[in-house]
Amino acid sequence: MKQTKGLEGDQKSTIKFEFNPKDGIDNPALSLADDMDGEGVGEPRFYLLSKGSAETFGFCLHKELGCRGHIIRQVELGGLAQRRGLQDGDRLLQVNGHFVDDMDHRRVVQKIKASGNQVLLAVLDGNSYEAAKALGRDLSQMLPADIRPRLCHITRDKSGFGFSVSSPEGVKGTFQLSVQQDGPAERAGVPPGSWLLELNGASVRSYSHMQLTRKLKQSGSKVTLLVASSAVEEFYRLRGLRVTATLADTSWLPFKVRKLHMVKGPAGYGFLLKEDDCSSGATGQFLWDVDAGLPAEKAGMKEGDRLLAVNGESIEGLDHQQTVLRICEHDDQVTLLVIDPAGDEFYQSIGLSPLLFFEDSDPASGSRTPSPPSPSGSPGLCHVEVGPKGPGSWLVAAANSIGFTQVTPLARALWQGCSQPGTALTPGTLLPCLS
Repeated sequence: MKQTKGLEGDQKSTIKFEFNPKDGIDNPALSLADDMDGEGVGEPRFYLLSKGSAETFGFCLHKELGCRGHIIRQVELGGLAQRRGLQDGDRLLQVNGHFVDDMDHRRVVQKIKASGNQVLLAVLDGNSYEAAKALGRDLSQMLPADIRPRLCHITRDKSGFGFSVSSPEGVKGTFQLSVQQDGPAERAGVPPGSWLLELNGASVRSYSHMQLTRKLKQSGSKVTLLVASSAVEEFYRLRGLRVTATLADTSWLPFKVRKLHMVKGPAGYGFLLKEDDCSSGATGQFLWDVDAGLPAEKAGMKEGDRLLAVNGESIEGLDHQQTVLRICEHDDQVTLLVIDPAGDEFYQSIGLSPLLFFEDSDPASGSRTPSPPSPSGSPGLCHVEVGPKGPGSWLVAAANSIGFTQVTPLARALWQGCSQPGTALTPGTLLPCLS
């Protein structure tokens, strides 16, 4: 072993594999226990869904009147979700390791969309969910604690990056880190004795020790590591799941999405929105000409910030005019999510959306009023009113994904983002969900 320095093994997890023969053991549907307990409460199940850019995950996520939780619906027959084992009525508990049961529905939708083509879900069957709620159980305690890898950005000092790497002789892709006390790596959040999974956004599974050393030298003065403790690495390895940065804890990163809430003054908000190219070559919306003393500056806006979301909704896919309309849909106030140029460059360099990791303690942050029509070919969320016959004719209040949701008879809807307000919907009509 090169630069050998042993790692203490953490306590092992006991798991059960339930896999679909069509998909094989590489992508099993996973549960933490075999049976329900004596109170009729089953155990959470884990699914890693990986799709192509032109595919869908094959389900809708509903928030339904009279029902608790985020509900898996419209599981497409033969689709990815069904092949993995998701079932109609399952309640979503976690997205990429984030507990979401008590999270605003639109924020949960945003997390799934920001995850891109791969997402890790933890669900509980509907009966067990209702039983657990009736018993007053804390659902977050039913899930394993701290199963997220850690994304760390390290700036070297005179002594280097502050860590050394050891690996078994002749074995590729297995690297353990020894961390210098109070060095750059420790200050950046790298846990002692962790396993290296990615370097600067690239997997190290195929690297030899020499190749890794060369890559580190080529990194210059800064390096980004995806690392996992022995317990976290084992959790995913035993389940046949690949650990990626989409699952990461980013609390140690210096780059944060900022939330700016502004109330328009007599002179307006005091900023200019400009469309420009991002470092990745994509087009983005940027904030400039921030006027001193006006609401934008007071809210914390900085010159060159990139705009990510308006009133809890991502602007990805919107052009400049559509983004302006989104900002102006409220007469006197707006809430923006932004990131500074350094953070924008960092997330683009690792190919991830900063919205994927945005955490907000304000449960109302995802709420918003009706939006103007979505871009052509890009269906939006549809807010639906209770029909004239009362609760028996309700439809979902919001839905995500990845499929279609069917209208309940006699329901009527405001097709906000789908059609003009007041459009009548007849039985059997299909509303588009987000893809």
